Amino acid sequence: MVTRLQRILLLRALGLGLPDIARVLRRDQDEQAALTAHLDVLRDERARLDRRITAVETTIRKRKGGETPMAEEMFDGFDHTAYKDEVTERWGADAYARGDAWWRGLSAAERDAFQRESTTLAQAGATAAESGADPAGVEAAALAERHVAWLRSIPGTPANVSGGVAGYLRGLGDMYVADPRFGRHYATADGGDAGARFIRDALHAWADARE
Repeated sequence: MVTRLQRILLLRALGLGLPDIARVLRRDQDEQAALTAHLDVLRDERARLDRRITAVETTIRKRKGGETPMAEEMFDGFDHTAYKDEVTERWGADAYARGDAWWRGLSAAERDAFQRESTTLAQAGATAAESGADPAGVEAAALAERHVAWLRSIPGTPANVSGGVAGYLRGLGDMYVADPRFGRHYATADGGDAGARFIRDALHAWADARE
């Protein structure tokens, strides 16, 4: 039992996903093959990260020079396909397929607008948290409504169905706090996760008010 646990912890520390670990333990997949495939994913991710760093550096340089960077430059390396397995596991293959088709069908300007709204919502949540706004208040309700509208712009998300929206929003809000990636996206000026927690509470309050 101890050896099995140590093996799980080692594979997890190497970044192998739980489904792959389960297949290795069941002997449905060779450990070396699983790690080799994972290494390919890590190398692809490193390449995307390098492009993302370049995109951020380009944006900063052009902003300082008074130039307006092109959308392709700003978002090069921000590859949504990196999250295919995660989205499929959480919401199903159809949700990913519809969202992927929608994203690929957008123009550069439309992608730019979507990303800008994401950033604006994050900044608004952080600002509201820093100001001590009530997550169940009028300001938070308006922000939650805008957040829901942004989610509903993506085909395939549960936000687009008539039933179960409240549960989806609560789960999503909880994920914003539990997942450090969202904590960084909604971070306040001090680098804390107060912005993510404010958005979570605002989405919970929005859902409560509609049940």
